[in-house]
Amino acid sequence: MSESPSTLQPGDVVMLVDERRKQFILRLESGAELQTHRGVLHHDDLIGAAWGSRITTHLGYSFVALVPTLYDHLLHLRRQSQIIFPKELGYILLHLAVGEGATVIEAGSGSGALTVALAWAVGPAGHVVSYDRRKDLQDVARRNVEKFGLEPRVTFHERDIAEGFVERDAGALFLDLPDPHLYLPQVRAALRLGSPFGAILPTANQVSALVAALDQNDFARIEVCELLLRFYKPVPARLRPTDRMVAHTGYLVFARPVAEGAGAALGPDKPPDDDIAPA
Repeated sequence: MSESPSTLQPGDVVMLVDERRKQFILRLESGAELQTHRGVLHHDDLIGAAWGSRITTHLGYSFVALVPTLYDHLLHLRRQSQIIFPKELGYILLHLAVGEGATVIEAGSGSGALTVALAWAVGPAGHVVSYDRRKDLQDVARRNVEKFGLEPRVTFHERDIAEGFVERDAGALFLDLPDPHLYLPQVRAALRLGSPFGAILPTANQVSALVAALDQNDFARIEVCELLLRFYKPVPARLRPTDRMVAHTGYLVFARPVAEGAGAALGPDKPPDDDIAPA
């Protein structure tokens, strides 16, 4: 009789969490072991155990075996530069309309958090093209993509986008660069008119420069926002916010390239909630 898929098997990726919420993500391999600050865990002791069960180290400390989500994976990515946080990633994917079969361009690759999220979302029929002029950063992104087995969905270009993008008629394009306002002509050449463009920037003066350049380069439907994330202590008798929150990590800017002069037909840009009719 074959073993139930509810048990851990060689090759499975598992997240182990201890009572202090310390996490380890690993791929199970017969004969291997995980050495932690709370003792050694043998992979063979995990193989055949049920998902969600408790596993004990040789020192008697317990871990629980959980299925890691994309969110968990991205927080544990090897990084050489600051990654885009999961709280922004979901919003970016929605705004760029990234889904099965989409073709998306990004620059720069950084440590590959957005690259992985985009490749995950476009599916086997889609494709992600990632640009970075720094080989050391792109090598980290490439390894992170390979860790997920998503390398067939991604093409990496070690290239300065000042020279332009190779692609044309892309469905979406996102810039994670300190000076995206300098590259809007290159963006327009690569992106299908009317399709979504986005960028992330850490400071307000960078956003101001980009918004001004978007106006000058026939982009419409300009939106600027930031996302703040506050967790709560999950204690039913005294539910309250945690003492710290994930506040400013970057400003998000979105817009659409349109034909010359067409932006005027859409009227002035305004916050999206102004477009929502009252109930």
